[in-house]
Amino acid sequence: MTRSRLLALVVFIITIIIVLYPEVAFTASLEGLRLWFEIVLPALLPFFIMADLLMGLGVVHLIGSLLEPIMRPLFRIPGVGGFAVAMGLAAGYPLGAKITGELERQKLITPVEAERLVSFANTADPLFMIGAVAVGMFEQPELGITLVIAHYVGALLVGILMRLHKGPESPRRKAEGNYFTRAIQALDRARKADGRSLGRLFGDTVQETFQSMLFIGGCIMIFSVLVQVISATGIMAPVGLIMAKILNFVGLDGNLASAVVNGFFETTLGAQTASQTLAPLGARATIASLVMGWSGLSVHGQVAAMLTGTKARLTPYLWARLTHGILAALITALLLGPAQFIPASLIKAVPALSKPQYLNGSFAARFLASARLATSLTLILVVIVSLVWLIKRVVYISFRTRS
Repeated sequence: MTRSRLLALVVFIITIIIVLYPEVAFTASLEGLRLWFEIVLPALLPFFIMADLLMGLGVVHLIGSLLEPIMRPLFRIPGVGGFAVAMGLAAGYPLGAKITGELERQKLITPVEAERLVSFANTADPLFMIGAVAVGMFEQPELGITLVIAHYVGALLVGILMRLHKGPESPRRKAEGNYFTRAIQALDRARKADGRSLGRLFGDTVQETFQSMLFIGGCIMIFSVLVQVISATGIMAPVGLIMAKILNFVGLDGNLASAVVNGFFETTLGAQTASQTLAPLGARATIASLVMGWSGLSVHGQVAAMLTGTKARLTPYLWARLTHGILAALITALLLGPAQFIPASLIKAVPALSKPQYLNGSFAARFLASARLATSLTLILVVIVSLVWLIKRVVYISFRTRS
């Protein structure tokens, strides 16, 4: 059977199942809609707008020039990839994939470099890990810092491992002028190449952002329905039994098998199932880190759409997600065991990490928290640009020929 015929058969079977379980499908779609509206939309919206504006203004090219000496040695990626990493780690999936796709389509990175970049720049965001998982699901705010450390350290390790992924790389640009002058020139060239007025740029940004957000909401609803109707048929029961044996073999509670199975499809559902399972906290947190690192087929579908029009392949990304999930789970187990002094020390040093009162679960609270984080990141970039401009002016004045 050809691949297209097999896919058609699978979709046909799923459609029949949805028809047989209409109430389950309806309830699941409402749950997916609630998840998108209350968690995903307010968390991502400010970052999507800021990212598109910064790319249109040429700031990404300036950052790329500044980060070139760091990104290439560490990750074998041009400096512009640093923008995708910063925005992806702060905003969460699928913004890292969206920016990566834009960079590849603009020929700023090669397809292989895009595969390396999207493998570790597309992660969960801190608002989700702290607000939704630690506070909302586990009801233990102090767990948030552990999940964040494990997730981000795991992502950086994946980025370093992806250096081994070989393929054509973008050529290094010849150094012309001093370090800061090259950065400013890169920004100026990018802004001139874009050519849009600020008003048109803002309008295009808002329009494209809401199109992306609606697509993300559709993916979440579809996979929410998919998981629930398949579970209703009992088809996943044998898979759950096998997974329970695997978890028992590695020393984890077999009751967490349903969390792993649900997390395979949708991250939030998997983390929520883990938090509600009757198992030790360490085991539940470890599985939550596993499914957040894997990200779920729902996120993978969003990534595939964000990379449409590029030559980047999805297979390396999927292997990287699996590796990230395993690494994040191991680091979480370590931080809740022998290395528990690390998150404890951070919480004592920064008490606000264990008391995120601004994340009370409402749309407004999450939007304000996300907007604050996005604004802070944008201000940092503005400060960097301003410092580069000032240094350039100082250098120009200092070395100007006197008459």
